[in-house]
Amino acid sequence: MSNIDEDSTRCEKISRHLQISDASPWVLRWAHLVKPNATVLDLAAGGGRHGRLFLDLGCAVTLVDKASAPLNDLVSHPQATVIKADLEDGSPWSLDGQTFDAVIVVNYLHRPLFPQLLASLNPGGVLIYETFALGNEAYCRPRNPDHLLKPNELIEQTQGHLQIIAFEQGLVTNADIPGVKQRLCAVNAPQGTPQPLNRDKPVGR
Repeated sequence: MSNIDEDSTRCEKISRHLQISDASPWVLRWAHLVKPNATVLDLAAGGGRHGRLFLDLGCAVTLVDKASAPLNDLVSHPQATVIKADLEDGSPWSLDGQTFDAVIVVNYLHRPLFPQLLASLNPGGVLIYETFALGNEAYCRPRNPDHLLKPNELIEQTQGHLQIIAFEQGLVTNADIPGVKQRLCAVNAPQGTPQPLNRDKPVGR
């Protein structure tokens, strides 16, 4: 098999992972920081796997995505708000004025949204972010640099605004979709505010 064929087969396998319904291990690792009965934003929600996680934990969840069909079963859920919105067409921010106790973003990057995401966090709110980074183009999709974080970019986007709890970057093999990624968990708290120790406590363990 040629290198091209090998790469194509590997990408096809990873594309099938887009149908995965289990929450990202990174989100599970830090979900305990989200307070009970929190308001949660699942941005670029896809099938809503992370929104569904927090609904099961008793939170009120707003799920935003360009395609709302995979979320149709949640429309009647009393704690779910489904919003169909193209986040990249230049339209005004669809959640203007709304704030949340947690914002979850996984496998999605549109840099112009960072100011809105930071402004959407309530005091003490938690940002859990994970997506692909430069270097992933040698592994598989995405390869477009517009969709790949630069080295330390999640830190640079949040430093001075949020208190960073955890940050990782590099090749991740235990993610929902393996690849070169950056992963960050941060809290909207004044810099230097003491944070409790032993925060690394995965949900369900």
